[in-house]
Amino acid sequence: MQRFINLVIKFRWLIVILIPTIALIMAMQLKDLAFEGSYRIWFAKDSKILKDYDNFRSVFGNDQAITVTFKNENGVFNKESLGVISRITEKFWETQYIARVDSITNYQYVHAGIEDPDDVIVEDFIDEIDSLSKQDLENKKNIILKEDAIVGRLISKDAKTTTIVARLAPNAGEGPEVSLKLKALTEAILEPEIKKYGIDFQLNGGPIVNSSFIEIAQADGALFTPLVLVLTMILLLIIFKKFSTMFVSIAIVIFTFLIVLSVQVMLGYKLNNFTVNMPVFITAIGIADAMHIFWIYTVARKQGQNNDEAIHYTMQKNFLPILFTSLTTAVGFASLAISNVIPIKTLGIATANAALLAFVLTMLFIPAILAIINPKIKKVDEAQNKSTRFSKWYGAYIVTNDKKIFIATLLIFLGLGYGISKVQVDSNTVRYFKEDVPWRKAVNFIQDNISGPMTYEIIVDTKIKDGIKDPKFLITTERFYEEFYAAFPAEVRHITSLLQVVKKFNEVMNNSKTVPSNQALIAQYLLLYSLSLPQGMEINDQMDIEERQLRITAAINVVDTTKDLEMIAWAQDWWKDTPYSAEVNGQTVMFAHMQHDVTATLISSISIAIVAVTLMMLLIFRRIRYIVLFVLPNVLPIILVIGMMGWLSIYIDIGVAIAGAIIIGVAVDDSIHFFVKYFEARKQGKNMQDSLTYVMQYAGNAIIFTTLILSISFSVFVFSDFLPNYMFGVVTASALIIAVVADLLMLPALLSMLDKCKTKCKNKS
Repeated sequence: MQRFINLVIKFRWLIVILIPTIALIMAMQLKDLAFEGSYRIWFAKDSKILKDYDNFRSVFGNDQAITVTFKNENGVFNKESLGVISRITEKFWETQYIARVDSITNYQYVHAGIEDPDDVIVEDFIDEIDSLSKQDLENKKNIILKEDAIVGRLISKDAKTTTIVARLAPNAGEGPEVSLKLKALTEAILEPEIKKYGIDFQLNGGPIVNSSFIEIAQADGALFTPLVLVLTMILLLIIFKKFSTMFVSIAIVIFTFLIVLSVQVMLGYKLNNFTVNMPVFITAIGIADAMHIFWIYTVARKQGQNNDEAIHYTMQKNFLPILFTSLTTAVGFASLAISNVIPIKTLGIATANAALLAFVLTMLFIPAILAIINPKIKKVDEAQNKSTRFSKWYGAYIVTNDKKIFIATLLIFLGLGYGISKVQVDSNTVRYFKEDVPWRKAVNFIQDNISGPMTYEIIVDTKIKDGIKDPKFLITTERFYEEFYAAFPAEVRHITSLLQVVKKFNEVMNNSKTVPSNQALIAQYLLLYSLSLPQGMEINDQMDIEERQLRITAAINVVDTTKDLEMIAWAQDWWKDTPYSAEVNGQTVMFAHMQHDVTATLISSISIAIVAVTLMMLLIFRRIRYIVLFVLPNVLPIILVIGMMGWLSIYIDIGVAIAGAIIIGVAVDDSIHFFVKYFEARKQGKNMQDSLTYVMQYAGNAIIFTTLILSISFSVFVFSDFLPNYMFGVVTASALIIAVVADLLMLPALLSMLDKCKTKCKNKS
């Protein structure tokens, strides 16, 4: 160690120049930094969920769309509102990436001819709006409200709210540039109508969701990184009262995340809603290392050591503890690499590397810069040193009140921990966003005023060619409609398929709104309907080429993913009792199934982190009888925070799943620093009280200040509109505070009690 420190001091100028130079050269890669907002980033390339969805799209086309919804309290059947609908519909038809547009104006209305009742006409429902009288408009409203296919889909039951659906072309790209461009094109279409009529349009659909992910990620990245850096600088300045300490600490952080982000870009990764926050995580990691270095250095200088002596003393005291904490932190982050949720995986790998890089830079840059600047720190008499006085008070307080402290913390922890039994997992995409985010407001508006904003694509396989034309099959489909509505009356808002078309034709032809008993007649109806449709309105997205599979689309309210999975399973199981089979697909279903990945990430990453951290602490300290004490302070924080979430009925989401392993990886740093100093003191022959005083003086104060900085840094996530980030911030900040209580109150109290028990046993013998 002495030789290493001497080399750092000898080559201090080279180190201080070389590290920033490397960081700046690598930072040139950041010009290619990009954001990724596609739903695909949440799934591995070989994900079965993604493969099933791609297979669905290959048969039935692109299910992604942009929907524009608005409400007129006086009803939409007036010339002004219908004109707005018609103009938007026409402009969408001319828009890049859009393959089909559906609205109440171009709804393909099936009816009998006026002059010849035997003549079936399929035409746009509303045309030549200016020529319609008030009575014509009233008649149109009465007619449309009897159309099962669109009431609850394109028009509300009270005829006050309407939706225009612009379906994306099959070959429309899924990159962020497409989503952002489509959103911009949509806003350009709506702008004249907003200016003229002041209509409050609500936008929904895949491109809008993707745009929301991207915009929030960019906003978070632009806000959180500088905010955390500024807050950290202020706190460091308050703690050490030296600009040099503050700037050097921040420099380590900046060098680390510039290098890590540059490597990410070089490897082809793009930022997403999680990885955009890597600078914040890296700040937390880097500051923790720097804090312990500067704290011991300051203690040494206040004791009267010169600059070189203080550097040697600091490095000898800190090298191994910081190496161990860097390794355990890296393990905590790396445990996320097992996740099937790709943003979590990439975040885990990148931050694990950052933890190790921060260690290397800290061990090189800080002693080198200290050797150059030689900060002036006056020697302080021990009796006047506030830190020393506090450390002595702490040691005496713990030993005197150990039982009270242990019982009080144990009761609090048991009470919080019981809440785990009440915890639920939720990965509903809508709930990733705060209530005031425009997309979530749109979803709530749609649900409150017209229909379910989420969709299930139920693909029913008749198992024979032309099977969808079989009357028995369509009657079974009709029964499915009825029973699905009945089983989930509060959740299922609207179901549609070619069944409605067949029944409508039969109503027009035979005055009977039922499924015909003749398969040939059904085939005739579908052929006639298909031939009557204008270009772009074909029905090939409702069935496969062999007419064996039927697509049923169900509009669903926003529900917990547990409820989603229940409904999906119910639908698939329902068809198992028939000669047919069904699979439920679509993006809503994809994210519902991701609940399993979220739960698996939480359980697996925490389990791996606990086992790895425990083994590492056993290797570090080689005291197997302390294994419970090694594990307890590191497991308690996450258990208690999750328990608290259970009591408060807060769902576990992706943010919490990430937080679990990270909390263990970061919280174990405190335990390692505590035990290193504790065992040092015991080896020196100190009693329990003096040992705890030593721990507080050389590690405890740094632990407290580090936790303060980390908690405040992670707390900035409460300003995110992306709720997983919000929950990550709340959970992590809370857990780190609990970790300090466990490490500096419960753990020493337990050690003191065991020491007293051991002393009594010796005296008795």
